[in-house]
Amino acid sequence: VQLQASGGGLVQTGGSLRLSCAASGSILRIDNMGWYRQAPGKERELVAIISSSGSTNYADSAKVRFTISRDNAKNTVYMQMNSLKPEDTAVYYCNADVLYKEYGNTVALKAWGQGTQVTVSS
Repeated sequence: VQLQASGGGLVQTGGSLRLSCAASGSILRIDNMGWYRQAPGKERELVAIISSSGSTNYADSAKVRFTISRDNAKNTVYMQMNSLKPEDTAVYYCNADVLYKEYGNTVALKAWGQGTQVTVSS
């Protein structure tokens, strides 16, 4: 199972970015999918999470400005980030609770993407 994240970049304060993360492999089911971020010198923190039925939960810093969504047919999670601030600068990681087949066995895995850099200039 692999998670491939994309969509990061450099934007000015007030700008927008849309992150995408696609899961691939012998996937049977994906439960929660989410986005985390880690700024330099800080611990990784949850930004937003979405269940397989579409229920969402956001960190206080992301409420109103960020919107998480998913396409279950494509095993893909998105996050639209608007009104970006310099404090949003971080490496953003996608995460998925995946059930997959390996050598005939069913395996549960909390998979991580490789991270995508978001930099917001002031």
